[in-house]
Amino acid sequence: MKLTSKLAALLSVLALVSGAAPAQAQAWPTKPIRIINPFPAGGGTDTFARPLGAKLTQALGQTVYIENQGGAGGTVGATNASRATPDGYTFFMGAIHHTIAESVYAKLPYNIERDFIPITVVAYVPQVMVVHPKHPFKTIKELVDYAKANPGKLNAGSPGSGTAHHLAMELFAGVTGTKVVHIPYRGAGPMMQDFIAGQIDLVFDGMGTSASQIKGGKLRALAVATPKRLPGFPDVPTMDEAGVPGMVVSTWYALWAVKGTPKEIVDRMYREIVKVLEQKDIKDIWTAAASDPGGMPPEQFGAFVHSEIARWAKVVKDAGVKLEL
Repeated sequence: MKLTSKLAALLSVLALVSGAAPAQAQAWPTKPIRIINPFPAGGGTDTFARPLGAKLTQALGQTVYIENQGGAGGTVGATNASRATPDGYTFFMGAIHHTIAESVYAKLPYNIERDFIPITVVAYVPQVMVVHPKHPFKTIKELVDYAKANPGKLNAGSPGSGTAHHLAMELFAGVTGTKVVHIPYRGAGPMMQDFIAGQIDLVFDGMGTSASQIKGGKLRALAVATPKRLPGFPDVPTMDEAGVPGMVVSTWYALWAVKGTPKEIVDRMYREIVKVLEQKDIKDIWTAAASDPGGMPPEQFGAFVHSEIARWAKVVKDAGVKLEL
């Protein structure tokens, strides 16, 4: 009789324990959620992270806030995010740059595949070559002719060494046989401020930060690094049309969870993001930035990240780019 009572008590405890994790996941979230943006405010990541955070706040019933932690081409914020407690209250809004960083830096204190759980791509953003209007260049050919006649006299900004913007410029210089001086910044926001002020000559930039400046006449677009012309910029030729064949480069921004975050929370976050990306006002914001919404499932996104690491490793090797933190 006593044994039966003890067995019943033990079974009751086991039932409580086995039900604790799902109950905890269902209760999530019970406090504000942080999304670490590894770049300063005002850059391309912010263009998509902040509207997404506002919508997730409504969907989850808790404040979802963006915390900017810029530095070292986005690797400082990534390092800090990788060390966060995996309780579902810290997420990481990274980008294509973090797949490039795996090969461009000799040693990283984190690994994007080992230390994070992929959730989904938030936005795909085409890249464009833009120049400051102080220059007379109206075409890629005019730019290339000047650069060849004046090697090292033009400077090119980027949101940081090892970013897609930097690698795109290295590719362009290699293909066209030109030489420009690379000026890395701590993010697209600070870079754009100097660019508009005329302290930078040209930039390979994502449309997320350049689209409004091009439309406002503060910058001049010479060509887009896309297979086809963009609907919002029908007068801007592709790189192929401008005489630089095979120059196709795009940026993407995505959300990761910290390794160890419960699967129920990761799945819930994915579902909510997909719903957000389907809303008209969000689509309008993405369209204004000449960008497309993401939404691929976590497993597919994980495979995509793996393929991007391999693709950019070859580009980094061919360009001979190697950096130290």
